[in-house]
Parts: sequence; C-alpha cells; structure tokens
Amino acid sequence: MSSASWLTSHECSASIIQSSDDSNSFSVVLHWLEFIFLSPCPQRILVSSIDLLFLLTLLALVLQRLYSRFTTNGTSGSPLSKPLIGADSRDFRITVWFKVSFMVTVLLALSYVVLCILSFIHGVQSQWDLVETLFKLVQAMTHIGILILLAHEKKFRAASHPLPLRIFWVVNFVVMSLIAAAALTRLLSTDDDNINTDMKVHDVYSLASVPLYGFLFIVAVRGSSGISLNVERVVDENSIHEIDESTLVDSNVSGYATASLFSRAVWYWMNPLLSKGYKSPLKMDEVPSLSPTDRAEKMAELYELNWPKPSENSKNPVRTMLLRCFWKDLALTGFLAIVRLAVMYVGPVLIQSFISFTSGEKHKFYEGFYLILTLLFAKIIEVLSSHHFNFLSQKLGMLIRSTLITALYQKGLKLSCSSRQAHGVGQIVNYMAVDCQQLADLVYQLHTLWMMPFQVGVALLLLYVYMGVSVLVSLVAVIGVMILTYMITRKNNSFQFNLMKNRDIRMKAMTELLNNMRVIKFQAWEEHFSKKIQSSRGKEYSWLSKFMYLLAGNLVLLWSIPNLLAALTFAVATLMRVPLDAGTVFTATTIFKILQEPIQNFPQTLMSITQAIISLGRLDGYLTSGELENKSVERNEGGDGTIAVEVINGSFSWEEEGDHRVLEDVNFEINKGELAAIVGTVGSGKSSLLAAVLGELHKTSGKVRVCGTTAYVAQTSWIQNATIQENILFGSPMDSERYNNVIRVCSLEKDLEVMEHGDQTEIGERGINLSGGQKQRIQLARAVYQDCDIYLLDDIFSAVDAQTGSEIFKECIRGVLKDKTILLVTHQVDFLHNADLILVLRDGKIVQSGKYEELRQSGLDFSALVAAHETSMELVETSTNVSRVNPKHTPESPHRQSPKSPKNILSQSENGENRPLDQSNSDKGNSKLIEDEERETGRVSLDVYRQYCTEAYGWWGAAAAVLTSVLWQVSLLASDYWLAYETSGNRTFNPSLFISVYTILALVACVFVAIRSFLVSFLGLKTAQSFFNQILDSILHAPMSFFDTTPSGRVLSRASADQANVDFLIPLFMSVTLVMYFSLLSILVVTCQYAWPTVFIIIPLIWLNIWYQGYYIASSRELTRLEQITKAPVIHHFSETISGVMTIRSFRKQDKFFQGNVDRVNANLRMNFHNNASNEWLGFRLELFGCFFICIAATFLILLPSTIIRPAYVGLSLSYGLPLNSVLYWTIYLSSSLENRMVSVERIKQFINIPAEAAWKKADTLPPAGWPNHGDIEIKELQVRYRPYTPLVLKGISLSIHGGEKIGVVGRTGSGKSTLIQVFFRLVEPCGGKIIIDGVNICKIGLHDLRSRFGIIPQEPVLFEGTVRSNIDPLGLYSDDEIWKSLERCQLKEVVSAKPEKLNASVVDTGDNWSVGQRQLLCLGRVMLKRCRILFMDEATASVDSQTDVIIQKIIRQDFSACTIITIAHRIPTVIDCDRVLVIDDGWAKEFDSPSSLLERPSLFGALVQEYANRSSGL
Repeated sequence: MSSASWLTSHECSASIIQSSDDSNSFSVVLHWLEFIFLSPCPQRILVSSIDLLFLLTLLALVLQRLYSRFTTNGTSGSPLSKPLIGADSRDFRITVWFKVSFMVTVLLALSYVVLCILSFIHGVQSQWDLVETLFKLVQAMTHIGILILLAHEKKFRAASHPLPLRIFWVVNFVVMSLIAAAALTRLLSTDDDNINTDMKVHDVYSLASVPLYGFLFIVAVRGSSGISLNVERVVDENSIHEIDESTLVDSNVSGYATASLFSRAVWYWMNPLLSKGYKSPLKMDEVPSLSPTDRAEKMAELYELNWPKPSENSKNPVRTMLLRCFWKDLALTGFLAIVRLAVMYVGPVLIQSFISFTSGEKHKFYEGFYLILTLLFAKIIEVLSSHHFNFLSQKLGMLIRSTLITALYQKGLKLSCSSRQAHGVGQIVNYMAVDCQQLADLVYQLHTLWMMPFQVGVALLLLYVYMGVSVLVSLVAVIGVMILTYMITRKNNSFQFNLMKNRDIRMKAMTELLNNMRVIKFQAWEEHFSKKIQSSRGKEYSWLSKFMYLLAGNLVLLWSIPNLLAALTFAVATLMRVPLDAGTVFTATTIFKILQEPIQNFPQTLMSITQAIISLGRLDGYLTSGELENKSVERNEGGDGTIAVEVINGSFSWEEEGDHRVLEDVNFEINKGELAAIVGTVGSGKSSLLAAVLGELHKTSGKVRVCGTTAYVAQTSWIQNATIQENILFGSPMDSERYNNVIRVCSLEKDLEVMEHGDQTEIGERGINLSGGQKQRIQLARAVYQDCDIYLLDDIFSAVDAQTGSEIFKECIRGVLKDKTILLVTHQVDFLHNADLILVLRDGKIVQSGKYEELRQSGLDFSALVAAHETSMELVETSTNVSRVNPKHTPESPHRQSPKSPKNILSQSENGENRPLDQSNSDKGNSKLIEDEERETGRVSLDVYRQYCTEAYGWWGAAAAVLTSVLWQVSLLASDYWLAYETSGNRTFNPSLFISVYTILALVACVFVAIRSFLVSFLGLKTAQSFFNQILDSILHAPMSFFDTTPSGRVLSRASADQANVDFLIPLFMSVTLVMYFSLLSILVVTCQYAWPTVFIIIPLIWLNIWYQGYYIASSRELTRLEQITKAPVIHHFSETISGVMTIRSFRKQDKFFQGNVDRVNANLRMNFHNNASNEWLGFRLELFGCFFICIAATFLILLPSTIIRPAYVGLSLSYGLPLNSVLYWTIYLSSSLENRMVSVERIKQFINIPAEAAWKKADTLPPAGWPNHGDIEIKELQVRYRPYTPLVLKGISLSIHGGEKIGVVGRTGSGKSTLIQVFFRLVEPCGGKIIIDGVNICKIGLHDLRSRFGIIPQEPVLFEGTVRSNIDPLGLYSDDEIWKSLERCQLKEVVSAKPEKLNASVVDTGDNWSVGQRQLLCLGRVMLKRCRILFMDEATASVDSQTDVIIQKIIRQDFSACTIITIAHRIPTVIDCDRVLVIDDGWAKEFDSPSSLLERPSLFGALVQEYANRSSGL
C-alpha cells in the first residue's frame, strides 16, 4: 500500500502487511512504520495504550500508599505515610500557570466526554467504530484522572508536578502532534468521499487541540505546578526544594533568573521592567540585579578555575581561559546561527512556487495554504533563532567583559611597581575600557567567520538550480568583491589602528590637562595645552577622515552589489539563452540581496578578529606581567620576639631585571615599640627604604623580616573620592570611642568643626577640596584607626604647620602610638631627639645609624643636617627672648579657632586653597561636593537632532543628504519594476534592450549611493570637528570651581566615548537609518500596490510599530543613560586603586577593594544586560508582526484572481515583502540606537555651555609692556566668597606692600592664606574691594595678561609627561645655557647631568620617576627661568630637608632680590627673615608688620614663634 492509502484505511489488522509480496526486510519495516504511525486505527490503539499505562501507574502509586498506611499503623515518621504529593505547611498562592493548566485539562476532559457520548449515540457498527469509541472513552477517563491529580496537588500545595504526569504530557504531545499532522494531510490531500464524517470531525478536533497539548508540554518541561509558596514563612527548612539562596537574599533579581522556557523564548520576563520604564523614567535601583550565575563574583571564580597552570606553558593564556569558561555558550550560539541560516533561504525558494501557483494551478487550493503555512513557520523560526542568537551573543560578550575586568582588577592589586610603571595607569585603564569591550563585541561576529562559506555556498547552489552555469559569473564576482572588500577593510584596519593610537595620545594630553588644571591656570598655559591637544586631534582627525571615506567606499560597494551582480548574471544568462521568467528573476534578485549580508560582514569580522588578537596579546602581556613577590618579606604577624623589623644585607631595586639598585647593603634592626627616624637629603632613598620593608621593591639579596601588621602613610597623599569618615574607617567597623580619639590625636577636630557636614563631607577626586595638610592628617588618621603593630610614616609633617605638627607628635606619635613600632621618614630635625634610632641615608646606603647625640658628635652627614637646621633657628631663638617679656598677655595662637568667628563651611583645597566643601545649596544639607552627574530624562529632544544635523552647513547639508537618498531609492525601484515588466510574459522579450536598461538603472543607482555616502561622511566629519573644538574651548575657559566639583572621569568620558560616537557612530547610524526608512517605504508601497487589501493591515501595523517603539524607547533610553553613568565608576575606581595600590596592600585591604570592583561591575552589567534584552524584546515582536503581515499579503496574492494581479508582480511583491520583518526591525532598532547615541550629543552640549571665566585678553585694557615694573601692591577692603550666598572667606583685608618687599603669610589651616594667592591670580574673583598692582586694577585686565606676569611655586609640585627640558621650559622660550644655569641654582644640575639623556631625561606621567623633593626643585627652576617681578610661594619647600631648604631660601633671596615675594609657610625659619609678616586669622588680616616689631609686643605671630622654638624641648 502507498503512504496515502494508509491515511484513509480503517484497517486494524496487520495481516495486510504480512500478505505483502515484498520480501525485502527494509520494505517490511517501512510498511510496519507506515501502518502504526499513519493508519488511524493503530494510532488510536497507541494513544490508548499510553493512557492506560499512565492510569495504571497512578493506581499502583495510590495502592502502594494505602497499603503502607495500614501496615505502618499511621506512623507519621514513615516516608510512605505522607500523601502521594508532598504537602507543604507554608502559605501559598495559586498563580495563572496552575489555573490555565487546570482549565486546559477541564477543556480536554469535557470535549472527550462529549465525543464519547456522541459515539455511543451513533452506535457500534464496525470494528473501527469500536476502536474509535473505546479510544474516546480512555481519553476522557485519563483527563478526568489528571483533573483529580491536579486537585490533589492544590490540596497538598505541591510546588511541582509529579514526574509520571510530566512524562505523560511530553509523550502525549509528541503522539498527538503526529495524529494532527496525519489529519492535516488527510484533509488537504484526499477526496471528501474517502473520509467518513466521524473521522472528519475527529481530524478537525485533533488540529484544534494541538495548541492545548502544546501548552501542557511547556508545563511539563517547566515542571512548576504554578502553586507559589511564601518562602518567608518557612516551617521546615528541609521542605524547601531548589530555591536559589542568592535569589532569596536579593528580592530584586532579574526575571530572567526564574523565567520559564516560554517566558525566555519571547522575553516575557522583561514586561514588568518595561512597564515600569514606560510609566516613569527608570531609576538605578529599579533595574533588577543579575541572576547569581551571571554576576561578576561568579565570573571571577570561573577565571581562577580555568586560568592555565604555569606547567601548561600556554602561549595565549587569556584565549585558553575564555574558551574553557565559555565553550558551551559558544556552541549554543553556533547552533542558533546554523538554524537561522537553514530557514533564511526558505522564502526565496518559495517565490517560484507562488508564481507557479498564481499562474494557473489554483485548482489545488490547499497547496496555496500549504505554501503560506510553510512560509509562516520558516519566518517564525528565523525570527526566534536570530533574536536568541543576538541576545545570547550579547550576554556571552557581557560575561566575557565581566570576567576580564575582574581579572584585570585582581592583577592590578598584585602588580609589582616596575610592572605598574611599565604599563602606566592610563594604559592599564585602557585595557579595561577598550580591550575588554573589543573582545566582548567579537562574540557576535565570531560565527560569521565559519558560516560565511556555507551562506555563500548555499546561495550559489540555489542560483545554479534556477539559472544553470551562468551562476559561475556570480561566483567569480562574489569572490572578486570579497577580495576587494577585504583589502579595503585591511586598509581601514590600519587606519583605525592609527586612529586609536592618536586618540590615546590626545586622551593622555586631556587627562594631563584636567589633572593639573590649577597649575595650568596659574601659569596661563591654556593656549599651549590647547595647541598640544589640537595637534594630537589634528593627526587623529586626519586618520579619522581616511577611515570614514574608505568606509563610505566600502558601503557604496556593498549597497551596489545586489544590482550589479544581478545585471551581470542576467546578461550572461541571456547570452547563454537561459529562459528568464518572473519566478527565476525574482528568486535570483532575492538571493542576491541575501548575499549582501555575508559579503558585508565577512571583512568586518576579519577586522574584529584582528583587533581581538591584538587585544588578546595586550591582555596576555598584562595578565602575565611581574607580580609582587610575597616571599620577599618574612611576615610573622603574631611574633613573640622583641624584634619588629629586621633587614640583613638587603639590596633592592625597582625593576626585576637590570642591575640598577636603589638600596644597597642595608642592615638595621628595630625593636618592638621603638621610634626609628629615617633622614637624608632629597633623593637619598628614604621612601624606597619604607617600600622595601613593605615588600614593594624587588629584593636582589638579603633578608627582610617584619613581625606584626603594617600601616603605611605615603608621602604623596592618596585619598579616596568618599566621605572623610569612610576614608578614615577604610572598610573597618565603626568604634565610636576609638574613632573620636583618632580624630583628636590627628588634629582633625577643628577642621571638621569648620566643615558644615563634619566627617560626612565628601572629598573630591584626588582630595581636591582639601589642603595638603588635611590630606596628610586624614591619611594618618586612617592608619591610626586600623590599630596595626608597625607604622611606616613617610614625611607626614611636611604639609602641616608647626603647632599642628607638634600636637600630632605629642598626641599621636608619642601618645596613642607610643607602644607601637614606628619608622618615620622626616625632614623635621626637632623631632629627632625623641627617636630611639636614627638611620641616615645617602645614595641608597645607610651611612650612619644610632641615637641623636651619638650621630651629632660623629661629624658626618647627620651633623650637616642638624647644623643647617640650627642656623635657620638662630634668628627664631633670639627673637623668642623678646616675646617672653610679657607672656601673660601673649594672644591666643591663631591655630585655635576663635569662638566669635562664625562657623566657616570652607576648607582648604589643593595648594592649601580654601574651597567650598558643600557645592550644593546648603539649605538642603547635602554633604556632596561632587554632585551626581547631570542626566537628561525622557526623549532626546528634536533640538538635539537639529543642532547635530545643521552644525556643519545648516539645513542645506541635511537636505542634500535626504535628496540623494530619495534619488537612490527611486532608481532601485525603477530597476525592479523594469524586471517585472519585462518578464511578465505579455510582451515579446528583447534580451539586449532588457539588459541595457537594467544595467543603466543599476549604474545610476550606484552613482547616487556613492554621492550620498561620501556626502554623509563629509558632513559627519565637519560636525564632529566642530563639536570637539567647542568642548575643548569651553573646558579651557571654564572657571576653577568647575574642575573642583566635576570629576575628571566625567569630562574624559565626553572627550573619549561621546566624542567617538560623534566622530564615527552617529554619522554611520544616521546614514543607515535614513536608508532603512526609505527601504521600508518602498517595501510597503510595492506590497500594497499589488496585494492591495493589505492596505487595511498597514495602518494597524504602522500604529503597532510606533506604539511598541515608544513603549520600548522609554526604558531603553534610560537604560542606555544608566549604562553610561555606571561605566565611569568602574574605570574611576580602577584608576584610583592602581594609584593607591601600595597603601591598599600595606593594610591588606585587597579583598575589600576587589569587592568594591565587583559591585561596580555588577551595577554596570545589569544595565547592559537589561538594555540588550529590551532590544531583543522589541526586535522579536516587530519581526513577528512583519512575518504575519507578509503571510497575510501572500494570502491575498493567492486568493486574488490572476486577471487582477499578474504572476510577475506576485514575484516583485514577494521579493520586496520577504525581507519586511528584518527591515522593519532594523528600522526601529537603528532609530532607537541612533536616539541612544544622540545622548552623546546631548552630553557634549552640556559641557559646551559651561559658564566661562573672564576673558583671557582684553584689547581695550592691556597693561603696560613692562608691567609690573616695581611690584607695589595695594589691597583695599578685599572680600571674597566662593559662590553667592556662601559666607565670606576673606572679610575685608586692606594693606600695602612696597616693591621688592619679602612678605611671609602665616595662619591656621583654613584661615584664608591660599585664597589670598588665588585672588591675585583671579582663580577666585573678589566680590568686594580691589587689588591694585603698580597702578593697575587687576580685575580690569585680561586673565592671561595678569597670570603670565606673576611667578608661582605651588604647594604640590606638578610635572608633566615629557622631558626635563619640556617641564622646566614648557613654552620653549629659553636656551639650553639658561636652563642649565637655572638647574644649577635650584640644586638639580648634578642629578640631571648624571642622566645619559641630560635635558632630555624622561619624566613619566605625574613625575613618578622623580622624588617629591626633586619635583619641587624642578618647579623652582621653572620660576627662576621666568624671572618675574612678583613671586608667590605656597609651601614651596615643604618636601625638602632643612639643608636644601636653607640653600633654596638663600638662592631665592639672591635671584629675586629686587622682586616682591609673598611666601606662605609652616616653617617659621622660612618667614622669620621676611621684611614683614602677615597673620591671617578667620579671613581677617590680624597682624601685618616686621617680624621684630611683632615679636617686641604681644602678638599672634609671637605666640606662633614661641611654640615653634619650644616644641623640640617640649616633646
């Protein structure tokens, strides 16, 4: 019998097979299979057998339970005494899942009961009737049995269905799908006469019930019954099954973590978040956290587990690790890619069948519907597979990025100092920001590499089937185009490499500019740095232009391919006399359009893979670079001996390789509880010695032993961007008593009193709103609070005034820490009497060690240091005798807060500058200095689009781009209409005319696409450059207050990521979005023109798309913004950690900081994950609508008679309609992506409109050429406040300074000393009074005319990356001779001439390869070259020893003898020989006279001098 015969046979006996003549065993097996699976009778017997087996299983379980109850006499402890389904004593909730499952089962049971009754009424008249009736009866009984089981589940609150039921539902669905398929075939393919009414009714019922069985199949796979238990009210912990602990802890976990298969398939789990985002803009805490398996901590574990062992000798460890971690995910995305590829070609293949059907084979009506169902099924599979491929690829990329970021961070905590310097902070941050992202982006394109040959091969094979040998020309053309595209892409790759390299250089210059903006403004160097940045940008722009124009050429080639390939192939086909009908022609054009994708993606993939290989190499280099040797220091934290620190024959270097040692033959021993002081001249190796004890240096020989926990206070303060309290606690729990004591002994009480928010005041980036002294004391407080055994303190007194220094020494060093072991590096000779051991260093060797008196009598290095200090103290000593005459009337020290003065909410800033700590409205009581980043909400306004589109050439440029796009689309339409017209069969076919016209139209289209592509690139480049110039100009002209309240990361993100979007992505997205809109329009026009009833569907379709896009974009836009905002803290925290890694390691806080990194990464990833999911949520729905639309259109095409629609136009409609789902999706997706990218324009615009400081030059008020020529200064009623409505910082200072006078300025931290200097440079503008210098009111002239005429040595020495020459003479104004003389005067000639490169000796970023003292001397050399008439010195010699300080003061006196010098100092010897001293207290000029006059009478200055003179003896 044939297969068709089995379908209608009522035969229940297998004898018909046994009587068959065919003895071939294979044929017999085939007949048996056909009989069982196709014949209605065996099908029913098979289903009934399964049902009966299930019922018997249930019965057996029930009987077993009943029997066990009787035999165990109801013993509750027996497991068999419990009900069939485990009861749960918790509260429960019936969800929709259970209700729907129950209703579906009720529906099936009822329907079979009705069918069974009807069969009984009809009566049993044959064997077939008996089988049919029994089948319905068994089905009815089974579904009633399931209903009882479900009711049982509800009674006992079962969280999951029993296994037998789940297995039954799965098997039942498979068998019922088989019966439904047979029924469908029977209904479509056999005559009505062969089927009896009963069978027909059951066939219709079988088809209708398949969705119900499908739903039960999903329920079976999901397993959950839909009865939800309230976990909070747990009675018995053992009754909880499979509830993820992490999910319980975090109530706001992503729906993805617990979503069912169906929910994941259609992104239903995203609905709650999108609904929330639609109602109001999403806030950060409303976005759910990632599921526990996708979080950064889990990825860190995976990394540790899969990182190749050293014994494996892996050459590419990062690649190996990633493959080991994620091979399963890669395999899954690969499978989805194959499925998508398989169904992609179904549509084009069906075009021929549709045309054949409409050409006159409409009598087999079911064939048309079969075609439509096939098309719909293929399209749905394509939509599902493509969007899950996208989503899972993006998710995998996200996990890879998470793994790499946590790995990079962990490595950063272990890096040796030489490795850290070799890579550089900027470079390390780049690994995280750029390389990790490139590897994450690669996942999406990885499969293109191996799929491309399949995709092209299948396309060419199909073309061969339709067009024969003429397809060979297509093959040659495709290979040619791919080689050409590859060459273009390769060239573009090199352009991009150079572009990135120059962008890095520009970003480095931008970072340097932002980090040192205060010094740049003091020196009026903005224009110099502007030229430096513009020069880098010029090179970057040159490569960007090449890249963009070549990319435009690539796009022209790709967009022209389908038409040119078609013209070439049709020309060869006509020459070879291949018949060209509508079916062949439109199948071919559709396949050519599909070929566009692999041709377009393959070069891009090669480029991405090349970049990824480079990134992998860079990451390999970093992740395998040298780590700190944990064994270089023997640590014994609970040691019982007397020794705390011991170094025997120690030699150390900063580099692992090379023989340059910074410390040699070091031998010393410090006992527990001793105070050891380390002294020596600038650059002698004092800080290196502390680093060696901490294990931060590479030990070349010797032994280091440390017994106890260590605390470290660095010479260059490292403060986190957090509150003062958080900085002091440093992750330790709060102990109020200890905390308050630490605040007291570190002299922070008064500072906290004057801050409006006390210890809750937020510290700006790099401690920008604190004075050097405050930063140092907060660092010290952090160390003291940790309560360690050994304290390593590096020059902690350099930035604090004399009285504060004395207090800290008494209360802290000799108070709270008196029983601790302390290694103190210091230049303060006063404190050395108290040291138990003094180590004197010179050129990396300990040249002397012992107690104070022993060393003083030795007559060597130490004697020289002490002698220099004593010389500077002689005047102080003699002066104090005068002030001791009347000690009773000595005024209170200015260091004590005046009780009358109002609480000042200002604290000193970097360079000792007073800075408003509360930058928000004080009424709100907000302690934040750094405000949350400004964030727009709602749609990106049309004004932003207008500004972008009209930035280059106004509306003319935008209009030209739109016009060329329209002309290109019209020429494409014309060529397709020509095809349909020529192949319609109603006219004689003229091959030469057909090909000539088609080729001309194809070439015209190419011309228009070329014009539009290059025009859009040109306009995009002009716009990008305009925005860059504006933001750079705006930042350079911004006032200093802007930089104090805006983290550099915020500015840098606009200069890097946002500028990159404007440079490259926005022009590209805008160009492609425009193309997509016109393509969509042409598809809708063509489809509606021929399948005209679809016009009625178009309006709801367009409305649905617009509504869905609006619904989606509300959340997507906010998620994109939040993703941008959460990305910066990851990078900022990383760079902050790398900068302070030595401090972090000394306190053993690596784990706490790593957790901080994990938290920030998770915060960013959850935005990224939900943003990607929202894209696929939208894409899936839009493409699904497109599928239904094209299938409805196809239905109309086959229903309408051929007199109304010609077959050729059916081909045209379908070739346009088939890509509708993807075009629709891409149009909406690209529009949304463009809007998300336009956020960058919005963000750049925010920073273009920063209020500017005063003009740099004022042509009408230029100062005289030699101004200032005398240096006379007159200050009249000077008042200063930082912002309107904040208290005055300087409250009305009036004084006169004569030209050539040396003025010392003293006063307590926060009194207004540095503010006075800032007002001279107009970094802060006065709000009252004026300053007149040599007859010129400084507020009337341009800022550069003012600042360039003064010299300043700031408190914190700033060096720029480059050479000694570029640092000492940035503007290149002086000769080498002058530079050498300047270096000689500032004591650096020997150091610089000892270096092989001399003046070209390198200075690394922030001058880290020079000691702090040497940096200070270089800054002094800079001023000596300038030779200004007025010089300001702000703690200029704080970081150098007394010996060097004395020499520098002497040189300044000689070199600047005719100049007016204003010096702020904490060292009394620095100001004691000034002509006059100004004492500022609480914003008032309390005293202004010569030191001798002030010391002759009771004065604040006298009290200060006496404190300083007495402190050695009093300690």
